[in-house]
Amino acid sequence: MTESSEAKIWHEIASPFCGIASDDLTIKVEGNTVTVEENGDAVTKKGFETPITDLQPRINGEQVSLEQAVNHAAELLTQSKQPVIGGLATDVNGLRAAMALADKSRATVDSMDSDSAFRNILVLQDTGWMVTTLTEVRNRVDLLVVVGSDIEVDYPRFFERMVWNKESMFDQDIASRQVVYLGKAPSGDASTSPAGKKAQVLTCDDADLPEVVSVLRALVNGKQIQAEQVGGIAVADLAKLAEQLKQAAYSVITWASGSMTFDHAETSIQVLCEMIKELNAETRSNGLPLGGKDGSTSVYNVSSWQSGFPMRTSFNRGFPDYDPYLSDSKKMLANGEVDVLVWVSSFNVSRTPPESTTPTVVIGRSGMTFNQEPEVFIPVGVPGIDHAGRTFRGDSSVAVPLRKLRDSGLPSTFDVLSAIELAMPN
Repeated sequence: MTESSEAKIWHEIASPFCGIASDDLTIKVEGNTVTVEENGDAVTKKGFETPITDLQPRINGEQVSLEQAVNHAAELLTQSKQPVIGGLATDVNGLRAAMALADKSRATVDSMDSDSAFRNILVLQDTGWMVTTLTEVRNRVDLLVVVGSDIEVDYPRFFERMVWNKESMFDQDIASRQVVYLGKAPSGDASTSPAGKKAQVLTCDDADLPEVVSVLRALVNGKQIQAEQVGGIAVADLAKLAEQLKQAAYSVITWASGSMTFDHAETSIQVLCEMIKELNAETRSNGLPLGGKDGSTSVYNVSSWQSGFPMRTSFNRGFPDYDPYLSDSKKMLANGEVDVLVWVSSFNVSRTPPESTTPTVVIGRSGMTFNQEPEVFIPVGVPGIDHAGRTFRGDSSVAVPLRKLRDSGLPSTFDVLSAIELAMPN
């Protein structure tokens, strides 16, 4: 860190916003104003530069003290018969406090990103998978296949950091790497190599992707396909891709489950994962499920080690009770099954709770605006800006340390949730 008379400049700062944990940012802090000076992107700049607008908690729109807001939230949970602690966009310590509060209040816990996360989790639980890390991709990949996702939008620096890096640990010729998009086309040029080699693109509609990946798997396994095209893609082109996968020394098939919003997307992910296993009979291949934004990877890691289950777990009977269907908080809210919602969202001001008639407590980032004012709003600091913390990188392999960059006076999510737990009767 360096200082001027008015500003502090922080170097080599890790981002809690981008999912791939870019750790080379240069950040300028002047009072409560934060600016990304170097190595920012659209996701990271928005995350760091969102201004503070709220410092005071509110009850029904009226400003109150933090103690009053905490006690009111504790009273709501004490009287509740079916509470839900949702959103869960925070750091590891905040999530630990959320799990402890759920245990005491007998709440159901569910992430705002559970729908996309369970497209992966259900596959892992059912048949398992072979997946790699971002570091392995950076150092070993020679063929990258991007399936059903435009990863440039959600992970703008992925190619810069993981594919077109200047060198690898094993002296690989980086320029020889191949990139193939299957399904969605890229929205920009990040996948183009520094030498100008563009990605191969095989496009199809989302509705056709399940059939396309099934045919690709069949071709990898030497099956004969009578059709000449599937989903608008020539079978001959899919056969070439199958041969590329079999000839690659270290292929990686990546997808962002948040982009795969078609029905039963988890079955297509399962087909890809089974194909990866089959490729490993003769060569090396791995999957790379991309995620991690808004703390989404931290949620199922913390939930799993605290309760044994990856979210959608109810403590209503006094012990962790996992059901990915009955404990879907969106369905519970829609069916009127929830009498108190505690919504945790400390990264992104746009990730507000769903509108409902349920009494709602929001523990959220300063700057949130609501179409429907929650009963309680407690503004909290951002991990990696207002307080130190840790968040899991999108590949789950690294818990990234986050630094405190300013003194805003805002409490952490951990502090607020722990205070609510202590305010509840034993």
